[in-house]
Amino acid sequence: METPGSQSSLHRANLERVVRAVRMAGSLTQAEIARSTGLSAATVSNIVRELKDGGTVEVTPTSAGGRRARSVSLSGDAGIVVGIDFGHSHLRVAVGNLAHQVLAEDAEPIDVDASAAEGMDRAERLVARLVEATGIARDKVIGVGLGVPGPIDVESGTLGSTAILPGWTGTNPGAELSGRLGVPVHVDNDANLGALGELVWGSGRGAADLAYIKVASGVGAGLVIGGRIYRGPGGTAGEIGHITLDESGPVCRCGNRGCLETFTAARYVLPLLRPGHGPDLTMARVVELAREGDPGCRRVIADVGRHVGSGVANLCNLLNPSRVVLGGDLAEAGELVLGPIRESVSRYAIPSAARQLGIVPGTLGGRAEVLGALALVLSEMGDATLLDGAQAVHGAASA
Repeated sequence: METPGSQSSLHRANLERVVRAVRMAGSLTQAEIARSTGLSAATVSNIVRELKDGGTVEVTPTSAGGRRARSVSLSGDAGIVVGIDFGHSHLRVAVGNLAHQVLAEDAEPIDVDASAAEGMDRAERLVARLVEATGIARDKVIGVGLGVPGPIDVESGTLGSTAILPGWTGTNPGAELSGRLGVPVHVDNDANLGALGELVWGSGRGAADLAYIKVASGVGAGLVIGGRIYRGPGGTAGEIGHITLDESGPVCRCGNRGCLETFTAARYVLPLLRPGHGPDLTMARVVELAREGDPGCRRVIADVGRHVGSGVANLCNLLNPSRVVLGGDLAEAGELVLGPIRESVSRYAIPSAARQLGIVPGTLGGRAEVLGALALVLSEMGDATLLDGAQAVHGAASA
């Protein structure tokens, strides 16, 4: 046993710090590892050499600031992770390695009224096909991230009431999928996974505090505080779609009146435009028409932006994030929606908080949630297994 405070205990802790830094970033130079962990350059160099000898990391030549450097990433043999995203009308799956490389990805339409069992059947088949396509053995899968469009009870793991996947309410999708695949499954809602995806791969990179706003069939926010997703004790943090804007407004699915969602979500917005644009109108098409100059679509997009901006101003006043990332189809509207959001934030947020806030569109589009599911596994998995090989080598060398 390692004695707390002993040299072996300190060495193990330093190994974990380096592995964790590389695991979360995908790849880092040794200088970047030293900065992020606070370890000396010499200590990092020795640890990287040990991890490389143990097969835990790979080191490749690169350049940083015009100088030669060495890039450190987790070994491709260390395992693969799977991300699964169930949306309003789609199922998307991605397979990646621990170096943050996406190895295979595909999506297919799904019936929103389908049962949870049918959805799981589809996911299981798609996962099997994509893992096989990578040419990597199935037993190399070390974890799965699963995204669902609804609130997850953090204690029971069950899916709360959702109007988007009504056949799933009360189910435990994580336990069900874990039993099918034989690996740990980490579950979160789509807004939180969108935030993780943009934080690791997209517009949120470099921000320790941000909010990812997704406007689709519902409205939600994924909150990142201190570099980690904040879920709240019951798992419902970020439900900004139910901020009250008008107590006499339309009745929301939550039972209250005038929620932000009733002024911005697709199910409430699209009926305003369908009389003139046909019954098959989608939010993506509204954005496309607005960019082409359609006055009605431009007006609706601007109104949605101003309402979303009111919710963002509330987040600003409460949490003071440094960045807000707008996701979903609405992000494709660019300044047509971002301008009105900024206008509302400037009007309703505390000036000092508004000045520090950057409001940007997401860069991952419809892939944000499935990439966030991969990032969820990478952030939740432990480092013990990854370190076994390095520790064995270190122990043999010390004997």
